[in-house]
Amino acid sequence: MYKTWIFVPLNFLKFNFLSSGGDYYGTHKWHWYFTQGFTVMVFTFLPFSMAGIFQSKQWKLFGLMAWVLALYSVLGHKEFRFVLPVLPIALMFSGISLASLESLCDLDRKRGSSSHRSKCPSKVQLATVFLLVTNIPMALYMSLVHQRGSEDVMNFLARESLDGRVKSILFLMPCHATPYYSTLHRNLPMRFLDCSPGDKNGIPDESDRFLTDPVGFVSELVKVWSLPSHIVLFESEERQLKEFFTLHSFREMKRFFHAHFKVDRDLQASVVIYTLTD
Repeated sequence: MYKTWIFVPLNFLKFNFLSSGGDYYGTHKWHWYFTQGFTVMVFTFLPFSMAGIFQSKQWKLFGLMAWVLALYSVLGHKEFRFVLPVLPIALMFSGISLASLESLCDLDRKRGSSSHRSKCPSKVQLATVFLLVTNIPMALYMSLVHQRGSEDVMNFLARESLDGRVKSILFLMPCHATPYYSTLHRNLPMRFLDCSPGDKNGIPDESDRFLTDPVGFVSELVKVWSLPSHIVLFESEERQLKEFFTLHSFREMKRFFHAHFKVDRDLQASVVIYTLTD
């Protein structure tokens, strides 16, 4: 690939830190991890984590967490998954805070303080209920509902391919938008829009070109690639391509819910499958 010897760690450092290659996939402001990214990950555990930091005085662990967040803040391209390794530390501090609250209640019970006897259990129970009520629904929604269309469409195509009804698939979506072969489990020709960073800055990839001009991009694509039996795309781009699909004998086959709100692009409410008519 490179036609020369490559020292991978040095190449990683050069691409991500020295040349900011990751910026190709989008950037956030330097404070994003502190004001949005990591705070969203900790969610309602945040006040308990902050309290646990001061109660435990485990400054080395806190320093490790702060160092990781600060280091990744230097990079322009930021993602939630980059700082996942320090999430358990934040949750540990939350546990310390809750445990200390329970310890105070136990101490009051031993002293026989009647004024705190009824208040302490309610504080611990209230904190526990608060964390459960805020986190369980969010976990269920983000795991089972939000952006599920990418998984549903591949499961559907996998079932269709068992009967030989799927010959080839074109994904008019940003790269890696679906689980792809890991869910299909069939040796079928498939293609998605490439988003690999180019050697020269400023040259848009296939994904950017498609989002900028869906009709023009697809019109050029069909000149060099035979029509697939199925095309998969988001509803936001489908509206501009309906006439193209009709002209080339494609009809809507199935539509899957994907999301209620937009994340980093236009609202991708549904994932749609178009199939080539006989």
